[in-house]
Amino acid sequence: MRVLLISANREEINLRVLPLGLACVAAATKKAGHDVELLDLMEKETPEESIQQIINTFNPEAIGLSIRNIDDQKMEPARFLLDRTKEIVSLCRRLSPAPLILGGAGFSIFPDQTLEYLEADMGIQGEGEGVFPLLLDRLNQKENLSGIPGLYLRGKGLQGKRTFITKLDSLPWQDVFSWFNFGSNLQEYWMTVQTRRGCPMDCSYCSTAMIEGRKIRKRSPEAVVEDINNQMRAGLRKFHFTDNTFSLPPAYAKALCRQLKNLPSKPRWQCIPYPGKVDAELARLMAEAGCIGTSIGFESGSESVLRALNKHFSLHDVRQTSQMLGDQGIGRMGFLLLGGPGETRETVEESLTFADTLHLEAIKITTGIRIYPETPLARIALQEGMITEKTNLLLPTFYLARGLEDWLLPTVQQWIAERPNWMM
Repeated sequence: MRVLLISANREEINLRVLPLGLACVAAATKKAGHDVELLDLMEKETPEESIQQIINTFNPEAIGLSIRNIDDQKMEPARFLLDRTKEIVSLCRRLSPAPLILGGAGFSIFPDQTLEYLEADMGIQGEGEGVFPLLLDRLNQKENLSGIPGLYLRGKGLQGKRTFITKLDSLPWQDVFSWFNFGSNLQEYWMTVQTRRGCPMDCSYCSTAMIEGRKIRKRSPEAVVEDINNQMRAGLRKFHFTDNTFSLPPAYAKALCRQLKNLPSKPRWQCIPYPGKVDAELARLMAEAGCIGTSIGFESGSESVLRALNKHFSLHDVRQTSQMLGDQGIGRMGFLLLGGPGETRETVEESLTFADTLHLEAIKITTGIRIYPETPLARIALQEGMITEKTNLLLPTFYLARGLEDWLLPTVQQWIAERPNWMM
């Protein structure tokens, strides 16, 4: 089949990222024998014209649309991003009779709601590298779609229990690079790298488990580094590890760093370590392997709030992790997430003061926490009457502890005004 894959994301939240997941699906789909085109709308000044041109010339028999972000995760003001995506769906409908199939992280969190809102035909929750080619074969043969893992049909719900790929090395990672159009600015791009899927940490607000599952599945360090080495030979120099917990498990992170430091040419890279899972040896290995920046999501400077968020680290862990990374000359951006369950004016002040004492290169602060379905935070919000069973969480909905409504934002803004390296 002729298959058009479209990355709908045009947002640069924290970092401009390449559509790694969609490229991996594209590689797997091509390997399965289909004719595939990938369109990344982030790279297009006129998305509508680009869509019209490729549909008219390629005449796809199936269109896959990857949805990364539902909104910008900012409470004031919240920007709902699916309205723009809905325009893309409508345009595809006008130009082609091909079935429209949704996927991506945003869809995986809200499968039924997203299908209804965008009026698409179907969608795949979770990993698409194996399921999407299977779906295409069924569509091509006009066979029944029931039983396909993770497949949702609009108005009919889930068709088969979703599954997880256990052997990540079996995926065509080595072919992903070819799906990106870097142009002449190859060395300016941050190439996205994924070494693990799944997270067992169960932070009370987090949607990662819905997207990737709770069990960590790992690629071999040797295969990861081989891909990076090949990409560096092609001209790339900067890499961003998307793993939510780069330092978990620590032994794996160390093995990966040892492989990276042995490359003929040292890459520059950044990652997201988990506080308390970094020791002096790992920090040293990270620096020796080329790590130049980290994002440390410690979220709070209050022990009681950390417990409420189900964080498995202490303030001492945060300070120690920050110090070890700083001692190695690795850049550190800290993240505060204020306003969650148990938050008070006193704990907010604790958090701001604590963050100030870390002397990080940058601090990013979020006020209010996005509520995702099937999370402990959603259950708390329901118990406290902030939402009801009928609340459509697809629309940006935030938890903010009572008593902070008129105080939190101006307080944070005042702190930021006095610190040029702090931001919202």
